[in-house]
Amino acid sequence: MRATLPGLPTPHPLLRQLPAVYQDQPFVQGFLSALDEVLAPVLLTLDNLPAHLDPRTAPEDLLAWLAEWVAAEADGERPVERRRAVVAGAVARHRQRGTLAGLAAAIRVETGLEPEISESGATSWSADPGSALPGAARPWVRVRVRVADAEAVAPTRARLERLVAAEVPAQVGYAVEVVAADGAGA
Repeated sequence: MRATLPGLPTPHPLLRQLPAVYQDQPFVQGFLSALDEVLAPVLLTLDNLPAHLDPRTAPEDLLAWLAEWVAAEADGERPVERRRAVVAGAVARHRQRGTLAGLAAAIRVETGLEPEISESGATSWSADPGSALPGAARPWVRVRVRVADAEAVAPTRARLERLVAAEVPAQVGYAVEVVAADGAGA
């Protein structure tokens, strides 16, 4: 929650905008200095609005708000730089959602790992009518990631299961494999 900051200087003091005859009045000085204290965060935020709306430069407390704007999940457990990357790339990832490239990008952002993805889909062209159709009758996707630490297999698998379930189209079956670099899997 953003609030007033004690001692924050105002960029546009209200007292200086009055005629000189009122600037020497103690009541007017006190009244307007109180208003300046309340308005200073608002004016400074408006002056810096482009920086507040850019996920690369936004204050951390506004990052979750920006994530909601672009339908991205920027949970507080991630390091701030990864949260910024999630929000900054959300629109481009939404454009690719439901595709192999979109799934791979979402996995890279979520886990920081390079996925191995195989799928049943395919395309082909033939001049002969009645040619065999490519791919499989039931669509599926298989995702495999390799983690360096064998103890990270179970937590990574749980996060990856949720992510893949949300990213693949509803009619597509999926399987997730998380294996340790040494070969042990979960």
